[in-house]
Amino acid sequence: MSLDRIEKFKAAVKERILIMDGAMGTMIQRYKLDEAGYRGTEYAKWNQDVKGNNDLLSITQPHIIKEIHSQYLEVGADIIGTNTFNATTISMADYSMESEAYKINVAAAKIARETADEWEAKTPEKPRFVAGAVGPTNRTASISPDVNNPGYRNVTFDELVEAYKSQTKGLIEGGVDIIIIETIFDTLNAKAAGFAVLSAFKEVGRELPVMISGTITDLSGRNLSGQTPEAFYNSMSHLNPFSIGLNCSFGAEHLRPAMQEISAVSNVYVSAYPNAGLPNEMGEYDETPEEMAGKIEGWAKDGLINLIGGCCGSTPEHIAAIAKAVAPYPPRQIPEVPVKMRLSGLEPFIHG
Repeated sequence: MSLDRIEKFKAAVKERILIMDGAMGTMIQRYKLDEAGYRGTEYAKWNQDVKGNNDLLSITQPHIIKEIHSQYLEVGADIIGTNTFNATTISMADYSMESEAYKINVAAAKIARETADEWEAKTPEKPRFVAGAVGPTNRTASISPDVNNPGYRNVTFDELVEAYKSQTKGLIEGGVDIIIIETIFDTLNAKAAGFAVLSAFKEVGRELPVMISGTITDLSGRNLSGQTPEAFYNSMSHLNPFSIGLNCSFGAEHLRPAMQEISAVSNVYVSAYPNAGLPNEMGEYDETPEEMAGKIEGWAKDGLINLIGGCCGSTPEHIAAIAKAVAPYPPRQIPEVPVKMRLSGLEPFIHG
C-alpha cells in the first residue's frame, strides 16, 4: 500500500461509515463445488481430499473468488477481505498443505487487489481497499484440548508467530492495503498474530494499518479465553491498531451490548461485522437483509461504529441493505478516553 492509499483510507473513515464486505464461505457454498472443483487442475493428484478448503479456491477457482469480491464491491463495499481465513501453515495442516499456505495468500491478495482496482477505476470518487484476512487458526494457545490434562497445549506461541508472520508477508506481497486480525476467540492467539504482523512489517520495510476484530463465544459476552470486551480491548491496545471491534458471534441483536462496551472505551476506530442472526437447526442463517440492516441502523444512529459489514450468512444483498441503512449517519466520533493504567485479566483493571 502506497502512502497515498494509506492517506485515502484514513480520509475515507473520517468522512463516512465505511462498508466492509460480507461472508465469503456463505457465497462459496452457492457454487456447490465437488471434490474435483476444489482440486482444479493444479491439485488433481493431491494425496488427500481437499473439499472444504475454501482458501485453496484462490488458486484452483480464481474466477469464483473474483466474482464474489465483485458482487460485494458492486453493492457498495469500501473494503473487501481476502479469501485467506484459514491460510496459515497451522490450519492448512488439515489438508497436508502447509507448503502451499504462502502461495495461497499471495494468490488471494492479488485477486482481491485486481478486483478492487477495477471497481475503483469505475468509481474514482469511491476508493476501494483490500484487507488481508488473518484468521484465528484451528488451535488455541490458552486452553487445553485435553480435558484430562489442563496444562497441555497443541500449539505454542512461537509456532503461531511463525505461521502468522509467513501469512502476513504473503498478503503484503499480494498487495493488500490493510491487515485484519479477525474472529479472535483466544486473546493469546491474537497477541501472537499482532507480534507476527509487526515483525513482518519490520522485515519487509512496510507498515500497514492493522484492524483487530474479536468474537464473543457465549451470551455472557466473553470470548473463549474468558475476557469481557473491555478486557480484550485493554489486552490488544498496545498494538496501536487502526481499529478494534467484533465480528461473527450471535448476530447484531445479541452483539450490541459488547459493541457498546468497546465503543465507549476505544480511543481508535471501531468496526463490526456480525452474523446474519443465529443459525437455524440446519446451520443456515434466516435473517433477511432488511432485518439485519434494521438492527445495525440503530448502531449507526447511536454513534457506535466506524466500519460495518457482515459475517456468516451475510450476502451482497445484506451488505447493500446495510450500506443504505447507515448512509444517513455520521461515523462514530472517537471519545476522549482519560489516560490511565489499563490492565486486564478476565476483567478490565483500571488504576488512576
